[in-house]
Amino acid sequence: MTVMTRLDGQLGLSEDEAILLESVRQLAREEIAPRAAHHDETGEFPWENVRSINALGLNAMFVPQAYGGAGLSYLAYLACVKEITAACASTGIIWATNFHAMKPVIDFGSEEQKQRFLPAVAEGALASLVITEPDAGSDATGMRTKFTPDGDDIVVDGFKTFITNGDVADFYVVFGKWSQAEDPKAAISCLVLEKGTPGLSVERLEDKMGHRASSTASLAFDGCRVPGANLLRGPGEGLKLLLASLNKSRPSIGAHALGIARAAFDEATAYINGRKQSGRKIIEFQGIQFLLADLASELVLCEAWLTHVGRLVDAGVNDIGIEASILKMRASDLAMRMATEAVQLHGGYGYVKEYRVERLMRDAKITQIWEGTNQIHRQLIGRSFIER
Repeated sequence: MTVMTRLDGQLGLSEDEAILLESVRQLAREEIAPRAAHHDETGEFPWENVRSINALGLNAMFVPQAYGGAGLSYLAYLACVKEITAACASTGIIWATNFHAMKPVIDFGSEEQKQRFLPAVAEGALASLVITEPDAGSDATGMRTKFTPDGDDIVVDGFKTFITNGDVADFYVVFGKWSQAEDPKAAISCLVLEKGTPGLSVERLEDKMGHRASSTASLAFDGCRVPGANLLRGPGEGLKLLLASLNKSRPSIGAHALGIARAAFDEATAYINGRKQSGRKIIEFQGIQFLLADLASELVLCEAWLTHVGRLVDAGVNDIGIEASILKMRASDLAMRMATEAVQLHGGYGYVKEYRVERLMRDAKITQIWEGTNQIHRQLIGRSFIER
């Protein structure tokens, strides 16, 4: 038993969750992983993977039981994100985005809103979290999308970019600014916009370095009329919802990054156990062993921190912003380093598409950028130690 195997066995999931996780591993191994190279090459959206995930009822795991969900633990959700991502990073982020997007509704929606939206999500509807704009990335307060009240409706005008699931979502959780509020922070509000709303259009799909099967869209909102009942909490409540949502989505991005890191580690160790140079397995060279020790140590520490953060959330701890930032930052930096070293350990073979590590390296990069760049997370972590 390696240290990795022992760590996997110490999650402490319930019996039902452990059974579900094993089903997810089987699905990832037998169906999702074999399709990954094709979807990366063609950029085709992996609808068959989405259907397979829905057949397992995975969306239900983060929806409360009262609304048709299974209400399983956040830790179990993180473990599933990691397993799906290790098989196909594109599919991992498509599925995880459902949680990221709908978390504001789950945590802050009215009873009527939850009854209206969450059962469909539990059954497999796709969702999209709509925050980023061309001039408002890490600083979300710079967004310009406007929410204008008009009778019983809210009219949405604006432009969003880099939106995961933007062209395929059934529900869009959109952040914008209330037109009647002047303060840029106090104006931020949040509403649910449904697929097919007149005035919503997909302006373009990005041709990306990695995560090529996960659609990333630019969206235009041109006089979109949304029922006032779709506004979450009320005008000016959006920043609070945004920060709370990011505290739960950033650990998910950490799990996603660790899925890539673990896949790269497994690919590298398998290769250097089989490949020989000068009559010896590559793994038998001391310099390679030192590198492997550093990578393995960082991986198990990050995975242990992922478990710690998951347990904090399940225990009801809300103020986990710094813990989430530490996880997202270290996990994504590790994913990039691990994938880069895996390519290096493969030598020239690592640079060709026949070998999986080439794709993992491309998939790893974005994890250092989205959900707040790692420079922003370092600033947040460091600033938290200033004595007030």
